[in-house]
Amino acid sequence: MTLATGDKLPEASFSRMGENGPEQVDLSSLSKGRKIVIFAVPGAYTPTCHSAHVPSFIRTKDGFAAKGVEEIVCLSVNDPFVMKAWGESTGATAAGLTLLADGTGAFTKAIGMSFDAAPVGLMGRSKRYAMLVEDGTVTLLHVEEGPGVCEVSAGEALLAAM
Repeated sequence: MTLATGDKLPEASFSRMGENGPEQVDLSSLSKGRKIVIFAVPGAYTPTCHSAHVPSFIRTKDGFAAKGVEEIVCLSVNDPFVMKAWGESTGATAAGLTLLADGTGAFTKAIGMSFDAAPVGLMGRSKRYAMLVEDGTVTLLHVEEGPGVCEVSAGEALLAAM
């Protein structure tokens, strides 16, 4: 499956750091009856993800809220420990963004967004994209042509398309 606008998201479970350690978050509980944004990055701390993609959603968070978006989720094929540290170091956590780990890459593979960049050691990572999800259905989807680019998937571009 390659995800497209109008598709219902598949069942998936992500992880994050909770008060007592790693905890699971079901995608259905995040999206049921809600309007959310999910944006995915190839990897925490990687240059474009760190300096462009996450900051674009920090800058546009209030604009999304004004359009009824209840939560902005950053997803990466990383572990929850890395995502927690990255959320703190970028200011994403303080800004109210939710950082989740697709540790096994199962969701990323299921929606056809997995890629490998062996020369830089990134295997089974996520393509860079951003989507608006309403009650579990993708209503807007912006996928970048390459992992080092953050244009159509930036917060500003998704917000402008709403």
